[in-house]
Amino acid sequence: MRVAVVGGNLQGVEAAYLARKAGWEVLLLDRDADVPASGLCSRFAQVDVTRDAGTARLLEGVDWILPALENAEALAALEEWSRTARVPMAFDPAAYALSSSKLESNRLFARLGLPAPRRWPECRLPVVVKPDRGSGSRGVRIVSTLGQLHAVLEQSGEQAPPVVEEYLAGPSFSIEVTGEPGRYVPLQVTDLHMDAGCDCKRVSAPSVLPGELVEEFERMAVAVAEALRLKGVMDLEVILHDGRLKILEIDARLPSQTPTVVYWSTGINMVELLGGLFAPGMPVSAPNSAQPRSVLYEHVRVMEESMEIAGEHIMSGAGPLRLASGFFGADEAITSHREGASDWVATLIFSGPSPEEVLVRRWKTLESIRKFACLDEIVDTFPSF
Repeated sequence: MRVAVVGGNLQGVEAAYLARKAGWEVLLLDRDADVPASGLCSRFAQVDVTRDAGTARLLEGVDWILPALENAEALAALEEWSRTARVPMAFDPAAYALSSSKLESNRLFARLGLPAPRRWPECRLPVVVKPDRGSGSRGVRIVSTLGQLHAVLEQSGEQAPPVVEEYLAGPSFSIEVTGEPGRYVPLQVTDLHMDAGCDCKRVSAPSVLPGELVEEFERMAVAVAEALRLKGVMDLEVILHDGRLKILEIDARLPSQTPTVVYWSTGINMVELLGGLFAPGMPVSAPNSAQPRSVLYEHVRVMEESMEIAGEHIMSGAGPLRLASGFFGADEAITSHREGASDWVATLIFSGPSPEEVLVRRWKTLESIRKFACLDEIVDTFPSF
């Protein structure tokens, strides 16, 4: 099986990693050299799919295409090639278009009667200000005074108006749904842990969310998927505030971070599921039938004097990443570490029969890295509100 992953940043890392776990050959395409996923694929080609006439030649012989980017021009070019060459592409343009706009997504939540944070000015300060489009924590700000809010809104100028909604304190959770209209399967709920910039630094599973709230979360996710008439995969992120789940955002694409955690905990490979959905007849491995394993997944950056546990933004721009088994005691790591390097990053993956065992192994690994690199401290930041 040969899959073309287009986009080599964080989504591309997720796609290439899981495709590799499925035993497939991975062709990675990106217009930039030294992208993180280029160290995880079978073959890498530096190409701009919107302009390079050689793209069609590179894609000859692939069984399907998995876009791992959010560039509208590139997605349109891939759609056109997919139709012309009759090679399936795991992408739902209508669902993606709606989910990529937070304003449109909020209108969908309201129409479905799903709980979500209140919008400004119907809420109190502090508020979260975030761009209408874009994923992750880029451009997200927490504002606590009217003066700060007015300044942020003035800075937006003639651009699309940002989303302004109440800031809610509480733990965050994510769930993926895969399938097509009338046939959706909600997957495992994962717990999200944020750094000081509200970027996800750590994911764990199984979730600590009570069973009745897990069921409610699953119903919400399937309702959104049905409303989108999704074909593919989407993830839904919520926050638990005052005992209620409230939807923060949706993304109708393969997300980063959580699919790997679900894979390690349950054996379910979302990239395999996507391949089976868009390229019928493709073999899909059976998930683990045993109880889900405890998994902890987090990002660290080692510098000259300290190690920082931080959001996934630290993995972007780190150059080609490699897969390392047994890395300082972790089950696996996706890392830029090289012999003699004093500044490097790693995504550490731990699994075990219980959360307690996983936490013990995690601390042993962090301490091993600290001693190996002769570091003074380990810095682990949290949101300030």
